Amino acid sequence: MDDLVTDAEGNALTGFLPCTQESPTPPTPLPASLVVLRCGASLLLVFDNWRGQWELPGGGIDPGETPREAAVRELLEESGQEAEDLSFAGYARFRLGPEQRVEYAAIFTGSVVRPRDGFVPGEEIGACLWWDESTPPPPGAQALDLAIARLVHTAFDPSAPPGGKV
Repeated sequence: MDDLVTDAEGNALTGFLPCTQESPTPPTPLPASLVVLRCGASLLLVFDNWRGQWELPGGGIDPGETPREAAVRELLEESGQEAEDLSFAGYARFRLGPEQRVEYAAIFTGSVVRPRDGFVPGEEIGACLWWDESTPPPPGAQALDLAIARLVHTAFDPSAPPGGKV
């Protein structure tokens, strides 16, 4: 199986299944939801203090929580942004950690016309950035997350150039 992208730690994005309907039986294990949020030509990234890298907002799905509920909660907690019209974009498949365990993440996408003020740096997330994708990625950007954003953009925007920037 060919990896789509591998990061410096050996974690790999091994697949992306674009779809618009959330499955009643999602792939497992499905421990996380990620959000690809855009404002015009800019993509929202958050700086994870623990990993020391720029990432898509998102995180763990709590017990009893749906992937969508986790996406909405994590977006608000990590960035102060709200996007009530998040669309389901599909599932990403990863091979993670030294043991190379296979995990999936639910991917949601949305846009805002004007970003909200309200981000407060915390223990987990130290900063937010609206990255203009026509410029080089910020230093320390997580390659897997940038690839997911590109794949979502290509899958759901017919005018997007194939391959896009990663």
